[in-house]
Amino acid sequence: MNTQLDADDSTVRHVVEEVLKRLGHTQGDTASARPDGATTATHSATRSQHSSSKRNFGVFEDANDACEAAHAAYYQLRDQGVAARIKVVEIVKGLCEKNANSWGKMELDETKIGRLDHKIEKLQIVKLTPGVEWLQPDAMSGDHGIMLEEYTPFGVVGGVTPITHSIPTLSSNVVSIVSAGNAVVFNPHPGGARCANVAVRVFNEAIYRELGIENLICSVEEPTFESFDAISKSEQVGLLVVTGGPGVVSAAMKSGKRSVCAGPGNPPVLVDETADLDKAARDIIFGAAYDNNLLCIGEKEVFVVDAVYRQFLQAFENAGAFKLAQSQLDQLEKVVFSYEDDGGGCSHSVLNREMIGKNATYLASIAGTRAPAGTELIFAETDAKHAFVVEEQMTPMIPVVRVCDVAQGVADAKNAEHGYKHSSIIHSRHVDNMTIMARELDCTLFVKNGPSTSGLGLGGEGYLTYSIATTTGEGITTPETFTRKRRCVMVDNLRIY
Repeated sequence: MNTQLDADDSTVRHVVEEVLKRLGHTQGDTASARPDGATTATHSATRSQHSSSKRNFGVFEDANDACEAAHAAYYQLRDQGVAARIKVVEIVKGLCEKNANSWGKMELDETKIGRLDHKIEKLQIVKLTPGVEWLQPDAMSGDHGIMLEEYTPFGVVGGVTPITHSIPTLSSNVVSIVSAGNAVVFNPHPGGARCANVAVRVFNEAIYRELGIENLICSVEEPTFESFDAISKSEQVGLLVVTGGPGVVSAAMKSGKRSVCAGPGNPPVLVDETADLDKAARDIIFGAAYDNNLLCIGEKEVFVVDAVYRQFLQAFENAGAFKLAQSQLDQLEKVVFSYEDDGGGCSHSVLNREMIGKNATYLASIAGTRAPAGTELIFAETDAKHAFVVEEQMTPMIPVVRVCDVAQGVADAKNAEHGYKHSSIIHSRHVDNMTIMARELDCTLFVKNGPSTSGLGLGGEGYLTYSIATTTGEGITTPETFTRKRRCVMVDNLRIY
């Protein structure tokens, strides 16, 4: 970053301000005052001196004002070219890593869900999100000329972020969206808006210092459904990206705008008789316990074939999972779920959201027992229709279901996944079993013989993102997700050979 002027340089600063004023430059366009588009230390310091009292740094009370500001920022970014996109990505990734400890604690303090060590880690790994390098143009030449296809921005993207990963989702989305050449306006989940807006301000301050671009990343200070509706209807917004539950996903898809929707998931795990049971147990604990099972890809229920059922339960306990007795499960269920009439004479389970993301030891205490200190995951034996199986409950309590064979396991897993086509996991050495499950569940993310996290490049091959667009089919989002494909053709006899 550019260095700040020392206190004794006030005279130079005053002269620079006067020169810029006479030349008619505003603070926002000083970056273009040099032919090469670079910003000097003087320009950086001048902006820093005056910005705090005059600028929003991306956070607005009114959603329409945020959209207008982002629209103006989009043109500033476009004028500075790809180099500016690269710089923004560097800034965002660098600040996430630098502030991981303080931002992770701030998010946990606000949301009261998850684990601090994993909140910190989720910010540290934002750097793994693909950037500008992902976008490579396609070209063809032939007897009739040349063709070039490039990935072009929408302009302004409207985003919704979840309470489960407020700053990480926002930051990872920024990397993808700005890499594609867009500005963005976020409507954060109200439960994580304060920490999200802190990050937005810090990002914008750094971007402004380096590039002179204002409000490239915008957000609503006190987000509501009405502010989301305003963003959805704004003429400046060309695309929506939503990471959240069924309600907000449904609203986005009814908005009339193209929407990239990362909807709900309830990822099942199947363990067959050929699996390495000790490794399967360790992997399931790692994935299901991560951030107290807040990950949308995290293992939510386990189906184990009868031939190895008892051996798996023992391996699970040996790996550190704590087992609840039936009476303890019943007691926990009464707190985690309530039951409501669906209007047709049948009752359905409703998750108590106060229980989301709580520690395993806390859940064990509610169940009337005491898990050893440091226990990351508790489990209980259930049938395939139990509330802990059919609901995406996002707690470090995982149900284990006995199935007679792989066919039944796949069928039960498919029912539990509800056709979300989000994520599923299998532990098996039998390729045919892997293929059967892959075809039947048809999920966006299918992990074989690893924890769920390996599906996003964390211990497995691939790349990271915090938005997996299952509902609308884009899949694991990248910068390309937030672009339009544009073709340019020149017709002539241009071939040399």
